[in-house]
Amino acid sequence: MTTYKVGKVLHYINGKFVEGVAGKSFENINPFNNEVINEVAEGFAEDIDLAVKAAKKAFDDGPWGTMSVDERMKYILRIAALIEENAEEIAYLESLDTGLPISQTKKQASRAAENFRFYAQMVKSRMVGEAYKVDGDFINYTIYKPIGVAGLITPWNTPFMLETWKVAPALATGNTVVLKPAEWSPLTANKLAEIIHEAGLPEGVFNIVHGFGETAGESLVRHSDVRLISFTGETTTGAEIIKNSADTLKKTSMELGGKSPAIIFADADLEKALDAVVWGVFSLNGERCTANSRLFLEKSIYDSFVERLKERVQNISVGDPLDSSTELGPLIHKKHWETVLNYIEIAKKEGAEVFSGNVPQSLKNGNFVPPTLLLNCHNGMKVAQEEIFGPVMAVIPFETEEEVIKMANDVKYGLAAYVWTNNLKLGHRIVQSIESGMAWVNSQNVRDLRIPFGGTKYSGIGREGGHYSFDFYTEVQVIHVAIGDHHIPQFGKSKKAETISAQQ
Repeated sequence: MTTYKVGKVLHYINGKFVEGVAGKSFENINPFNNEVINEVAEGFAEDIDLAVKAAKKAFDDGPWGTMSVDERMKYILRIAALIEENAEEIAYLESLDTGLPISQTKKQASRAAENFRFYAQMVKSRMVGEAYKVDGDFINYTIYKPIGVAGLITPWNTPFMLETWKVAPALATGNTVVLKPAEWSPLTANKLAEIIHEAGLPEGVFNIVHGFGETAGESLVRHSDVRLISFTGETTTGAEIIKNSADTLKKTSMELGGKSPAIIFADADLEKALDAVVWGVFSLNGERCTANSRLFLEKSIYDSFVERLKERVQNISVGDPLDSSTELGPLIHKKHWETVLNYIEIAKKEGAEVFSGNVPQSLKNGNFVPPTLLLNCHNGMKVAQEEIFGPVMAVIPFETEEEVIKMANDVKYGLAAYVWTNNLKLGHRIVQSIESGMAWVNSQNVRDLRIPFGGTKYSGIGREGGHYSFDFYTEVQVIHVAIGDHHIPQFGKSKKAETISAQQ
């Protein structure tokens, strides 16, 4: 495998890679061995202010918001092409930085390129307004206008794909951007800045400030010239962002945590269901917001299905994320590793049977958590209610349709749900009864860029994806045009006439 040199990561502000105003930096740690990969410039309020000023100037005075759609889309398509040209390096950096297996990060680069191509197409074909004729007197129509400076805050799980998922529609609709990537995964965000720089976007259109949520992130959220905040991450942080956005009346879009159920009935294709639920919770190292972290099994198949699960868990290949045969790598950071291990200890105290795969002794320096099943669980356990965000799945039996619907909904989250049954009437009935923003029947999490992504309850507010992103990244303006001689009330006219007559 080709390796790529990693130097210090700088901010990207107004078309230049720059150090922070304070001159401070922080270490970026390799999750595979907990050694330092590189240094990263640390941003604070002063750096955010510089980035926002650059973005606002580019929006107000630059060509980005006023250039033709065809011209702007040339830039967007150029970014997509450059992502594909750099796909191997992106996959390497993503795997090095996050611990995600390279066999999975390779797919992220192609998805990222598709994000830009998709929105280039969508802006031209679907960002269309409506027009209404009213009695021959008026034509009323709507147009979509860019809002201004978009503040984007992205997570550390699949960072490159999720960064482009937000950056692509924000830029394609004519906004300018300040991106605050997760501090634990700066490498591919920096690569995106290099790609956008090479694509030749006007200065200030795209900016990145690295740093921590409580400093750089909060400053971005509170900045009066930032018109919207799109955030993907943990629910508590999302709630805090909404509070901090209120003073400046920003639009917010929140894609937050999940504790998604997978429900398997006895009549399902159990082989495919097995493949799907194992992949759904153990791919991406279990650090997936839509992971099926609660598995509900119909009681008649519980014992046999659990035996199959145990066999799979023992066979999952745990290893170096840069090895193409690895299926499960290390968790992103030591702090997160400790959190996940603590949940496994809580499960034991709550009475769950813990069944885990194996982590070779040679990997002891990394943040490895073996693929883990929590058996003999009930839905009221802490480990069945709280998001663990690791390779851990709680397994719970059920007997009736009514019982499993109640358990599926008895959680504060509502992001995704998965139902497996060959009775499609039952399948439709179940998913429509579950409180979730998204649901799949007889399928793993397969995404379609045309449809909305998001959750309900504590899993988020709003939807992005497809033309639904236009509702967030643009402002709709309504224009009324008089085309006839319609009546206009004449307030004060007769009184004025009487006054003139009296004076004469």
